[in-house]
Amino acid sequence: MQARMQNPALIIPEAMTALLNLSQVTRKQGLSQATIELVQLRVSQINGSSVCVDGNARSAAAAGATEEQRSAVAGWRHSSCFTAAERSAFALAEAATRLADRPDPVPAAIWGEAAHHFTERELAAIVLAIGVANMLNRINITTRRRAGSQPWEC
Repeated sequence: MQARMQNPALIIPEAMTALLNLSQVTRKQGLSQATIELVQLRVSQINGSSVCVDGNARSAAAAGATEEQRSAVAGWRHSSCFTAAERSAFALAEAATRLADRPDPVPAAIWGEAAHHFTERELAAIVLAIGVANMLNRINITTRRRAGSQPWEC
């Protein structure tokens, strides 16, 4: 399947600048870069964005995530290679990505567990990173961008 168009954020350069700035800001809040990348990988897996799964897996590797972690992210609940903090970030990422799946999309228990492991600033960075990943996933899926067919932009 061929992409419908170039990434819209490249067609409107100001949009790409804004997305890159937001993404960079989230990475400067004291969180492990590997955690951010693995959270975004999980979001991309849920959304089925092949170009972002590819890009996020590469970014996670560059940030120090092990092969075992990158391979186990989809089954994080049943893997022993993640910390309690990482698990809480994955649970939050799943809830915030699947907003329409339940009446209370982000239950207090999920939020509370993440808030237990992260400062308010770190939690804000995680929420923003989840939002950026979801936006990039939606752009790439809508325009039918596929992994391997063009440079990845996630």
